[in-house]
Amino acid sequence: MKQIDFKGKKALVRVDFNVPLDKSFQITDDTRIREALPTIKHILDAGGSAILMSHLGRPLEKLNADGTINVQKFTLNHLVKHLRKKLKTKIHFADDCVGKSAVKKAAALKPGEVLLLENTRFHAEEEKGDAEFSKKLAALGDVYINDAFGTAHRAHASTTIVANYFAAPNKAFGFLMEREIENATKAMHEPAKPVTCVTGGAKVSDKLLLLEKFLDYADNIIIGGAMAYTFFLAKKGSVGNSLVEADRLKTAKDFLKKAKEAGVKVYLPKDSVCGDKFAVDAAVQTCPSNQIPDGWMGLDIGPAAARQFAGIIRKSSTVIWNGPMGVFEMEAFANGTKVVAKACAQATKKGAFTMVGGGDSVAAVNQLKLAKKVSFVSTGGGAMLEFLEGKELPGIKAIKG
Repeated sequence: MKQIDFKGKKALVRVDFNVPLDKSFQITDDTRIREALPTIKHILDAGGSAILMSHLGRPLEKLNADGTINVQKFTLNHLVKHLRKKLKTKIHFADDCVGKSAVKKAAALKPGEVLLLENTRFHAEEEKGDAEFSKKLAALGDVYINDAFGTAHRAHASTTIVANYFAAPNKAFGFLMEREIENATKAMHEPAKPVTCVTGGAKVSDKLLLLEKFLDYADNIIIGGAMAYTFFLAKKGSVGNSLVEADRLKTAKDFLKKAKEAGVKVYLPKDSVCGDKFAVDAAVQTCPSNQIPDGWMGLDIGPAAARQFAGIIRKSSTVIWNGPMGVFEMEAFANGTKVVAKACAQATKKGAFTMVGGGDSVAAVNQLKLAKKVSFVSTGGGAMLEFLEGKELPGIKAIKG
């Protein structure tokens, strides 16, 4: 986007302002807004104006009882005050992303000003990637900038189809999108050895493509989270009431065999912190991960596993981490994720390139104030996952052609 002359132009910018809000509609984590600021400021400083479009939540899946959209809950108007504070410029708001209000306010926008459009997902055409709807969005701006990596894996109207209505010189990635692509590419294609890939979360099925892709360039693969118990069950271990995918036992066995053939070391947690129920007030005990008693479930990696995993991470030159080691939102089962987060920061300090992606992994580094102590924190959970799996993302293809 540095090659575009924004002077006197209206830039239609797809941002990812899908931020968490509390019951009073106050922003609880403004990371996604902060990450988009350099792109917006560049446009304004270059003499242009910015028309911002984003989604917020899934309003069409959570309609009011009478079938209408819950505008109060899902309106982007909640973000206007925060944007004014961050950008220190005039922020206008259109109560729709297409139609008379949007057209009128876009036309009146002056250089240095910002127009925030209403939630794109108030229209079913957004997720359908409707061409006519995309054309209406495109008509609002002179150039198109996609800075929403978090939605780059969706072929939606505002993230992908809208780009078809701009000539190649008039569309580009924003700075955040550019950084996301550069860092993920560096981790996958130019990694310094040894490479350690850390994955967690609930299901093997969700991460299978990622695990198989890791075999192409990893020296070590660390598996935590509930998905580890499917592997233990596949190895004839006792996992009690732990979450497992019984239909993925052969898949788990096959993966371990492939890893051995590829010379990649796979580490499963030696021990687990177990609860007698999935609750904050559960009774807790630590057990070997392959000897969990009936009536108990593994909800975090244990202290021995945490020490081992941290040691491997600290000795690595490249670390890619996607997914928590346990039920991070429950304090009793958060330690494994915290230990991995701290180990990533320590590895970075020693010169390693560390990339963190995925909701709870990012939440962990943010909560522990370690975001600036790792090399890169991705804003895109699903998008980063698909990019690391080697898939071509529609939002990236729409700009690159």
